[in-house]
Amino acid sequence: QVKLVESGGGAVQAGGSLRLSCAASELPFSIVGMAWFRQAPGKEREVVATITRSASTDYADSVKGRFTITIDNAKNTVFLQMNSLKPEDTGVYYCAGRLVLSGYNYWGQGTQVTVSS
Repeated sequence: QVKLVESGGGAVQAGGSLRLSCAASELPFSIVGMAWFRQAPGKEREVVATITRSASTDYADSVKGRFTITIDNAKNTVFLQMNSLKPEDTGVYYCAGRLVLSGYNYWGQGTQVTVSS
């Protein structure tokens, strides 16, 4: 069973930066993509950024130009560099892994990000 553990969350002021990490116990070839999701209080979980094993990326419009997702296949780790943070970026950030021809089957426990104005 693949286990994902997020770290790097915290409290920052608007305009600040954070780097989230997602350490996977393993990344078998059956996991074809990874993603970061977030859930703000009272809102549904939304996808923030996705990346394939070949490092093809995609971003939510709200974070384009500010967030960068990367993957280190050798270290089984996915990162989310978040710059120019805004209060609306506040939420619990989750790392997830996707199997081929399937949805996101593996989830971490989440890490809290709080951005104050």
